[in-house]
This record gives sequence, C-alpha cells and structure tokens, in this order.
Amino acid sequence: MTHPIEPPVELSPEQHALPEPLVTLLTKHLKVPVCPDELSATTTFDDLGMDSLSLMELVAAAEEEFGIILSEETLDLSPSATLGQAARGFHAGN
Repeated sequence: MTHPIEPPVELSPEQHALPEPLVTLLTKHLKVPVCPDELSATTTFDDLGMDSLSLMELVAAAEEEFGIILSEETLDLSPSATLGQAARGFHAGN
C-alpha cells in the first residue's frame, strides 16, 4: 500500500522567524558556522552539524544566559528536531 506524497507545507515569514536569543546562542555562544539569515524554522540541528551533546550545551547556555527554564519538551530535542520546535520551547520558557 502506498501513501500519497503530501506537498511541502509553505511557512509564512512569521513562522520562519526565530527568537533572537536562540539565534544568538547558536551563532555566538556555540559558534555554529552559519549566517543567521540562513536559519529558519525548518532547519534541523543535524543540518547545523549539532549532535545530542551540542543540544545539551544549547539548553544549558539558554538557561544560564537568559535565566529561562526550558520545558520538558525542549529538553528532549534530538538532532533531527527543527529550530522551529526549539523556538516553541524558548517562547514557553520566557
């Protein structure tokens, strides 16, 4: 049995926007070699070369830098998770 292939979901500019603290942590604190303009909600951590240890560092840095407590969902991110999924956690933690 085959399933029809669904067309990719088009995201609005608002959905592509990422919280500035997340972008800052990635580009400045963790020194991920990417231009902030290239980051979007559909970018995965794996796309950025980040592994599980890098994600733990990201969570610790977010809590330390911004004094936010991230949700259990955010703490459970995997390298295949998108920046959009992480952004939801950042919004919930603020």
